[in-house]
Amino acid sequence: MTVVLITGCSSGIGAATAAELVSHGHTVYATARRPETLRDLAGKGCRTLALDVTDEQSMAAAVAQVESDEGAVDALVNNAGYSQSGAVESIPLDNIRKQFETNVFGLIRMSQLVLPGMRKAGHGRIINIGSMGGKLTFPGGGIYHSTKYAVEAISDAMRFEVQGFGVQVVLIEPGLITTEFAETAVGSVNNLDDGPYGKFNEHVGKATAEVYASPVAKLAGGGPESVAKVIRKAIERKRPKARYTVTPSATLAILQRRLTPDKLWDLAMRTQFPVPGKQ
Repeated sequence: MTVVLITGCSSGIGAATAAELVSHGHTVYATARRPETLRDLAGKGCRTLALDVTDEQSMAAAVAQVESDEGAVDALVNNAGYSQSGAVESIPLDNIRKQFETNVFGLIRMSQLVLPGMRKAGHGRIINIGSMGGKLTFPGGGIYHSTKYAVEAISDAMRFEVQGFGVQVVLIEPGLITTEFAETAVGSVNNLDDGPYGKFNEHVGKATAEVYASPVAKLAGGGPESVAKVIRKAIERKRPKARYTVTPSATLAILQRRLTPDKLWDLAMRTQFPVPGKQ
């Protein structure tokens, strides 16, 4: 079966994907910055490794370990990521750098590290976890959304660049997924200094918490298991799609944004978010 290396498995989509794949006979290397968070996955048959996608030595060591054990990484699932919320001007540049290091640069570097082995083997698959937030932007989410827009571009470019070596690149675009994602996003707003965007940022945090706890999230969203099943499909299918949109919320939101002119979209956002400077 397929040898799969997954980043960000301490909870949420990463943990669900590792459990889903190992239960279907795949050899799964589940990783996280803190390997002690992976005990449950180890009990299910996953092999666990420490891997921090913001640390070069950690990334290289994890890939080298899998290649030493298995010969090559058959499939890489670039899942590690989180959301930094708040008005762009109000977010310290160090926080922005950290967001890109995790969501973008780590994804790129992990891909660079596994590709030589995949090219040598003549096959491989890279699964990038994007978001519906790579196709549309909500106020207060500019930094997070920009990382997911970047993942869209990287995936599209790499898909063409590596196909001749037998490597396929697939992008997964989840919508509202009930994980710890919302808690992290709200926490990132709460840690920002008060100022001209104070009330706006407070509203962004409150709105984020409410939407993920609402019946809408349960009806139009889904749990991490729904994403895990799609990732397994993307790994097991001989000819996977270039991208998979997961959950009705993602399909609807992406379609709405595609059909809505910018001015009308901005007007719609005014009904959901206070306008900074006019509070």
